[in-house]
Formats: sequence, structure tokens, C-alpha cells
Amino acid sequence: MKETAVTRHLPKRNIPLFRWSDDSVSVAHVKAIRRFTVRTVLPEPIAPLARLANNLRWSWHLPTRHLFESLHPVLWDKSRHDPVALLGAISGEEFRAMARDEDVVARVQTAAADLDRYLTEPRWYQSLNGDAPERIAYFSPEFGITEVLPQYSGGLGILAGDHLKSASDLGVPLVGVGLLYQAGYFKQSLSRDAWQQETYPVLDPDNLPLTLLREEDGTPVTVRLPLPHGRQLLAQIWRAEVGRVPLLLLDSNVPGNDDAARGITDRLYGGGGDHRLQQELLLGMGGVKALRAYARLTGTSAPEVFHTNEGHAGFLGIERIRELMAGQGLSWDEALAAGRASTVFTTHTPVAAGIDRFELAQIEHFFRAGLAPGVPVDRILDLGRENYDGGDPGKFNMAVMGLRLAQRANGVAKLHGEVSRGMFAGLWPGFEKSEVPIGSVTNGVHVPTWVDSSIGTLARDAFGPEAESLGRWDLAYNVPDETLWALRRELRGKLVADVRRRLRSSWKKRGAADAELGWTDGVLDPEILTIGFARRVPTYKRLTLMLRDPERLRRILLHPEHPVQLVIAGKSHPADDAGKKMIQDLVHFTDDPEVRHRIVFLPNYDIAMARTLFPGCDVWLNNPLRPLEACGTSGMKAAINGSLNLSVLDGWWDEMYDGENGWAIPTANNGASPEERDDIEAAALYELLETQVAPRFYGAALSTDAGAAGPSSADEDGLPTAWISMIKHTLAHLGPAVSADRMVKDYVSGLYTPAAVSGRDAAEDGYALAKDLAAYAERVRASWPGVHVEHVDSSGVSESPQIGDTLTVNSYVALDGLTPEEVRVTAAYGRAGHDDRIKDPRSVDLDPVEDLGGGRWLFRGTIPVDRSGAFGYTVRIFPRHEGLASNAELGLVVNA
Repeated sequence: MKETAVTRHLPKRNIPLFRWSDDSVSVAHVKAIRRFTVRTVLPEPIAPLARLANNLRWSWHLPTRHLFESLHPVLWDKSRHDPVALLGAISGEEFRAMARDEDVVARVQTAAADLDRYLTEPRWYQSLNGDAPERIAYFSPEFGITEVLPQYSGGLGILAGDHLKSASDLGVPLVGVGLLYQAGYFKQSLSRDAWQQETYPVLDPDNLPLTLLREEDGTPVTVRLPLPHGRQLLAQIWRAEVGRVPLLLLDSNVPGNDDAARGITDRLYGGGGDHRLQQELLLGMGGVKALRAYARLTGTSAPEVFHTNEGHAGFLGIERIRELMAGQGLSWDEALAAGRASTVFTTHTPVAAGIDRFELAQIEHFFRAGLAPGVPVDRILDLGRENYDGGDPGKFNMAVMGLRLAQRANGVAKLHGEVSRGMFAGLWPGFEKSEVPIGSVTNGVHVPTWVDSSIGTLARDAFGPEAESLGRWDLAYNVPDETLWALRRELRGKLVADVRRRLRSSWKKRGAADAELGWTDGVLDPEILTIGFARRVPTYKRLTLMLRDPERLRRILLHPEHPVQLVIAGKSHPADDAGKKMIQDLVHFTDDPEVRHRIVFLPNYDIAMARTLFPGCDVWLNNPLRPLEACGTSGMKAAINGSLNLSVLDGWWDEMYDGENGWAIPTANNGASPEERDDIEAAALYELLETQVAPRFYGAALSTDAGAAGPSSADEDGLPTAWISMIKHTLAHLGPAVSADRMVKDYVSGLYTPAAVSGRDAAEDGYALAKDLAAYAERVRASWPGVHVEHVDSSGVSESPQIGDTLTVNSYVALDGLTPEEVRVTAAYGRAGHDDRIKDPRSVDLDPVEDLGGGRWLFRGTIPVDRSGAFGYTVRIFPRHEGLASNAELGLVVNA
């Protein structure tokens, strides 16, 4: 019989009661025909434990984790370090004993008071000026907060989780919106033949650190979306507390839905076609409805800024347009202008194949069912239509819709911003790629989550608690070499122990017997250079590049003086057989008895594994196809633990590699075939390992003439001083640069605050500015075909111009009914190349100086001759309106 869960509205401090049984007979032969969650009540003196367990701050706050561990160390391990499960496993008698223990009570009360201070005291954000938004909504299809809440697949989700955590630490008034997947992503195991296998354990929300959002009468809050053929999609809302940040997760597995609708939130990125589309409709449109319900019930302010984290959540813009049209009486164009002003869109995808695209007919089918009553469906379709050079007009592109619905957009690294401007340049014809209005905010990682506790302890012991709280990464230079090296050995040893345990478990799942697995006790060596590689396994990340020359890799692993060991992990998407084949090929190599003690593949890569893997590796390897890595934050997590990066110059490494914090793998030129490229880059990787990385780790000096190892550079105590110097440099320089606190501050200053100001301006006086902008956009689009530059002349320089001269530019333009105040006429100038293209142009505005009649005007301005060599200039015309955020926003330009 199918298992069901019966949930009840109980006091918040009540927690699920779990019991582990050693009675294998009862477990194997007695099955419940019905299952429900039984809750116990905590005694009043230790009642705050429930609140501490339900706020996910414990996942990055070490003192709280230590408190739970101290309550019952055995059950803490059995519960897999899940406070909710731990409390559910402790008996009532044990709780009563704890409540009588003055020391336990005092520690619980201290922890609760600390949480209260954390939740209420002013933090960084509260010191900002009044322009900062009162609340920001952050939409993402996945959130990686903790392994206890498995609602993530990889980098996008982990980034979203880190964003929420740092927002909480900084006091940023964020609210997260996502979906609650009944089976999360999937658990990965391997067959005996090393083929990836997926399982989808069903999650019980009542056993997770979640609270169901309820109406005042106790009934669950639901949001509703109409579906085709008279069906409906209902979803209830679960709330997770991520420190100060609430995270709302929509769940379609509710009464009132048919079986198909119940399965919409079955698994992360599960299914395809209509299933994926309905997930994204629920996330975007249902998410806005969930926000409104949450604000109504909690008395909190409505979001001023909406952040769309990747295209999956793009439909939130349609729901906001529907609200504005229905509630404010705005037209489509007016509502679009108002909504765009306060929306931020972040793209994480550097390849077109990674973007969700649907048939236009699919989108129309769902919206004709009444998803957005009163909103013209044809205009919705136009938002995602690929009606540009190189696009498919029959496709609806979620990233394109995200860009058209947001006034501000960004990639997640400087290089990725550049790649994104090239990918989406077709939306802005006539503009240079550098002018495409997509900026960049380089990702970061939440340091308290990912830095090993022993590093924090070292900082506190050596420099005092204020050093950690102030982020004094530069103090790493003051750590004695022997202390830092001893810590690195300790972390490596922890990793080796964890690898052996996980590898043995993996082999047992592959069908091996205990008697066959004695060799796993000797896998890896705590004294050997350890390299990590862990990430999702699409083909462009090139999991098997290291296998390009298997014999050379074998020699590197088994080198008699400079041996190397590799720890590898990663999941392939269930539908990606090419990725699964890469895993299989790699595991076949790792199974070889000659090398299996030096190279391992660990299945089921997740947050729990990462906590040991990142600190324990000496080097973090990343070799994607450049420039297909959007950011690649795994290397950041390694860096804050003192690991050095060995990576292709892609993603974040392209902008932060400085020659002293690791190594850059050279890339083949663009003319190489795929086979040649992989051969060249694999050979470069091997060369670095053999002549640079391994010798330096073992204390050998590197000669400057071919990079060969020379005499030992270890000090008299045998410490590899050059390597340790690189560790200190990495911690001091990369620590603050890769922090998610830096990232969130960048979002606040560069995107959230400007979006809040634009949103307020657009809404002021009954949306007067939004209405005016919509009318202006319609008028300027109608007139633009007649706008042109008739003639340009200049004066003010001699026949032999010199640096410091000033050039006066006169431009005669036809405006076809537009006024001079409605356009921006500029002179772009700079060094001219052989093709007359201006390199890195600068611009100055030209002012209207004379009405020539018939809609013709003379514009004039001056430009400085500020560089030698070939110098050039041109004149350009753009739309101009106070509601526009950039020259390119409307996609209109006239080039002389």
C-alpha cells in the first residue's frame, strides 16, 4: 500500500519523534499500512532547542552545531547531523533529564539568546542610506542550504543558498522563493560495471526543518494556477528559516490536485516538456502569489525588488504584470515598464544548450487556460520569442524572456558577462557587444559554511575572535609555517579517512563483499599531494581530460619521488548518457588494482562530502572548455581552506589568477579541432603536474630554464616553504575576493538599490513615470525609422593634431517628429584600428544648438584628442528618457 503522511497543526516547539530499531525482523516483515509523524513536546527549560533546530543558521553556526552534538553524540551521528532528526530520536525521559541539568539548560538558553541577537540586531545593511530596498525577493529553482534539505543539484543551488546565508549575515532583507521537491534531485550510486544509477527517496516535509504557512484559522495557505482543460494546480507553502531570511517553498503534493498536478514538484529538473514548463510556471507565477500571502499573514512589507536567478523563474514577471493591470489599471506596456524597473535578472548559462526553450504553442496552450486573465497572450509570447538573427521564431526562450522583463541583468563573472553579451547580442542589433546591457557580479561562497572549523579555530587562537569577525584574511601571513603545514596535514588526513569510508560503502553498493574490500583501508596516503575534482558532469567540464594519456597519468600517480593522488566526484544528469559514459570510463580506470590506492571516484557528491573534500585537497583541479564555465565556485571553496587552484583560465579564475595563488592551464587556440584542443590541454595539464605542482609540494626548487625540479627548496625542518607561501598568499588575497559577503554587497550597491530607486520612481504619482515611458517608447519606435544623421563636420584642430587639442563636432540630424530632449546624440571617439573600428571608445554628449526646421537639428560638442596614433570619431543617436537605465534598453540606435 502506498505510504501517506498525516500532518497536524501542532505547537512550533514540537518536533518529530524518530526511533531507530535494531529489530531487523520487525523492519523486514511488519509493514505499516499507514504512516504519520508523532511529535514530542520539549520541557520548558530546554524548549528553545526546537527553535534552534528549525532555524537553518545551525548549518553554518558552529557553536549551535556543537550544542546539538553534545546533547547525544551517538544519536547526532546516527541522525547525520540533523538537529530535527536528533531531537526526534531523543526519548522523553532523556529530555526530562536534560531539563534538570543546569549546565544543559544554561547552554540552551545562551544559544537561544545568541540567535535572538543575531535575528534582531542591526547589521551591515542597516547602516545604509534610505535608497536601499526595504525587501528583496530572490527566486531560484533550487537552494543548497544544507544536506538536510536536499533541494539542490549543483552550482546554481549552492550559489543560491550561499546568497541567502550571506544576506542573512549582512542583514539584507531578502526573502527566497523556490519549490519543495518531493524527492529533491537524486542519490547517485554505481553499478558493478560503473554505470550511474539514480534513486529518488521521497522526503517527508514534516521531518524537515520546515513550517507550513497557515491561515489564521489553521488551514494551509494555498496558491492556485488554472491549467488547460479545466484542471487546476494548487500548491501549499513551506517556510524555512535561513537565519534572518525566510525561504518559501511551494509544494504541489496536496489534496485537491489530481495525480498529474501532485507530481509537478516531484523532483528537481525531472521530466521535460510540459512538466518542466509547469514547474517554472508554479515557481514564477505561484511564487509571486506566495509572497503576497506571506506578507499578508506576517505583516511584512512587500518586496520592492525582484531578483530572477536564472531563466527558470522568469514567469514571475508575467504575474507582476497581471497584478499591475488588474490592480492599478495599467495597460500592458505601462505594466511592463513598471515591472521591469524593479527587476534584476541573473544568467548563469554560458551555452545556449543550457537554456530552457519551449515551443511557442506550448506556452500559448497554458496561458489560454487563464493563467494571467486580462493579459494579452500574444504579448506574453513576444517576450520569449527568438525573433532576432540566429534565433528560432517558433521557440520561447526563458533567458530571453528574463532579459526582456528586467531592466538590469548580469552574468556571474567578468568573463561570463562578456560571453553573455555575445550570446544575447541579437536582442540589441546595431550595438557593439560591449554595449549590450548585461553586466557582471562575480559569484562568491559563504565562508562560514565552507571554511573548515579548524581554520576558524586557528584564526581565533592566534589573533583573537575579532580577527575572524572583521575578515582579516591578511593575518594568514603571520601564521608560522610549521603551524599552517601541520593544519594542512590534519585536513588531508581527515579527507583520507572519509574517502576510505565512502569508497568502501560505494563498493558494497556495487555488490562487493566485505572480504573483497580490505584494500580500501589503504586507499590514499595522508602524506601525498592530493588533488580534488568535483562538479556536475556535463561534457564541457571534461571529467575525463585527465585520462587523455592514461599511461602518463599512471606515471604521475605512481611517481617514486613526487606521487600524486586524486579524489574525484560528480553527478551526471539522469538523461545525459554522454556524461554517464565519462563517469564509467573514469571509474574503470580507478578500479585498476595498480592505481586504485591513488585515484578514487566517490558517488553521491553533496554538501556533506564537500565539507571534507574542499579542506582536505592541496590542489583543486578545473579543466572546462573555455569559456563555457560561468563561474565555477568550487575552486573558491577550496581556496578559502588553503588549497591552490590548477585551472583553465575560465569563470572566476580568469579574473583572479595572479600567478602566485595557483596555476593556469594553457588553452589551445581557437583554430584547433576538438581532438587537437583536448590533446594540447591535457598535455599542458600533465606538464604542470610533473614539473611545477608536484615538485613544489615536495619542497623541490623549480629551475627557471624548463621548469625542471632542481635542488630541494625545503627549509631545514623539511617544510615546503614555497608551497606554504602560496597558501598564505591565496588566503590573504582570495579570501575576501571570493566571499559571498562581497558578492551580496555588490548586488546591493550595483543592482538592488538602483532597481529599488527605479521601481519607486516608476510607481510614484499613480505610475506616472511608467505611463510616460510606455507612451514614449511607443512614439519613439514609430519615429525611429526616420531618425538619421545627415552630415557631420568638425573643426578646431590643425593639420598636424597633437595630444591635448580639442575637436569641435557638428552633427546635423533628422528627428522625424521627436524633440531634441527625447534623444541622446553622442560623439564616440578613440584609437581607430585598420578597419576604422574604434577601440575602447569614449563618448561625450552633443547638445542641440540650432533648430534647422523640418524636424532637423544641429547638435554640437567637443572631444579631446587624448591619444596618439590613428584617432577617429563617429556620431550616434539613442532614445533618451529618465525612465531608461541604459542607452541600449530599447534596442534602438542610429550610427552615422
